[in-house]
Amino acid sequence: DHRMFKLDTARAAVFPGLMTYDYDALYRTTPDALGAPTPDLARFLEAALTPPARVLDIGCGQGHDALFLARLGHRVTGVDLSPAGIASLNDAARRDGLSVTGTVADVTAHTPSEAYDLLLFDRILHMLAARDRIATLLRLTPALVPGVSSPSSMNRVILQAISMRSAPLPLGKL
Repeated sequence: DHRMFKLDTARAAVFPGLMTYDYDALYRTTPDALGAPTPDLARFLEAALTPPARVLDIGCGQGHDALFLARLGHRVTGVDLSPAGIASLNDAARRDGLSVTGTVADVTAHTPSEAYDLLLFDRILHMLAARDRIATLLRLTPALVPGVSSPSSMNRVILQAISMRSAPLPLGKL
């Protein structure tokens, strides 16, 4: 039951403006907590991304997207605030012999140390304070490899958001 992880007031006090849902507690107690990658996203990535691409998965959690991409032959770095999520990702990658590296970091402060062919933001931006969304995108997009000329080059930053009926995010106000 995910309701028991809804609000982490200590985290909200330390990281004002960041998500307050305690994903770390969820990941410690629930293997594969968020399930498989979104089918539409998985189909798109399979069709648009030619292996071996270098992918930065921002807010990767336990790595359902990162592991999926690595199984397709891509080299993936996952970044997430949750130590339990990253431990789960790294364990699965090691067990399956996949080219995935998980790093515990605050996505609003993380600066990549290498270049990537694709930045993946799957269901993470809505968890950031409005002022941090654009700043995060602006800080991370310079990590894209310049001058990529492939069919996937027009889709090098993938943003996927969940529907938030009570608080929709206008597209012009990332």
